[in-house]
Amino acid sequence: MWKSAVTALIAAATFGPALAQTDEFEQGMGTMWEVLWHQSGTPTRLVRWEQEMKVRVFGVNMAAHKQHTLQALRDVAAEAGVRITDVSDRPDAAQVANVSIEITPDTMLEENQPCVTYLNFQTETRIDSAAMQMRNRDAWRCAYHEAMHVMGVRGHPAGKTVLSYFPTKVDGLLPLDKAMLRAWYSPRMRAGMTPFEVLPVLGDELVQTMPDPVKAGQARDKFFGKTIEQMQAFADGKGDVPMIVKRSGKSTDEGIRFGRMEMSYFLGVAYLEGVTVPQDPSQAVRWLQRAANMGSRTAQARLGATAR
Repeated sequence: MWKSAVTALIAAATFGPALAQTDEFEQGMGTMWEVLWHQSGTPTRLVRWEQEMKVRVFGVNMAAHKQHTLQALRDVAAEAGVRITDVSDRPDAAQVANVSIEITPDTMLEENQPCVTYLNFQTETRIDSAAMQMRNRDAWRCAYHEAMHVMGVRGHPAGKTVLSYFPTKVDGLLPLDKAMLRAWYSPRMRAGMTPFEVLPVLGDELVQTMPDPVKAGQARDKFFGKTIEQMQAFADGKGDVPMIVKRSGKSTDEGIRFGRMEMSYFLGVAYLEGVTVPQDPSQAVRWLQRAANMGSRTAQARLGATAR
């Protein structure tokens, strides 16, 4: 008994830090992956700002909320490397602003949705404008959460992020939020990228924050393999609906069907380009064909281009 206890203590001392880092990294990768899913339970493409953000803050109780709200926007924009200008006091603010933030009376908005952000884009690539609303009594705790959404990060993942419904911090960005924004706006990213094109960039950014990048890289590759396996089953309609979809809160049968079609397309692109998975043209055609059969015009066009 004593010998076993000593052995356990030695193992904990030897492997404890490595296991702790692995657990932390896997949790971080799970958050990074989940942020690529919309509340409807469907995977999304990358959208981001490619122009200066001109911000107008208006509404009730400006003295209490304006500076904190602007600071949240400035903090996320600084991590992303996007220029931001406050145009609130300009006479033509309503016309020139491409980010409108309204502090509403407490009687507005739904009780279970005290703040909301709408991103506007002609195609799911570049953000053209954004509109945010926050109730007066909730504006302080909502500002950083919604500022992340304004930058194009649309998911509501679990984990150590202000995007979580149960964040550990609401008045500033967490390290994982900063890593997300740096990756989201890195030169390796381009507007409209699919989740499997985005995931390696997010993963590489997270690896660089770990004390042992080599072990973190191994954990990243293991996460990629497990995720691809789960998403293939989801796209094929096999097994249970993944927890990432169930946790979204607003998934529907129609949304799940759409998600399977989109995921089939995303898998096709992944195998076609060799992102997250090794390049495999036959697998690419298989998944693109499945998406096309389910009604994806994007997949149909990609198949046509591949055949030429």
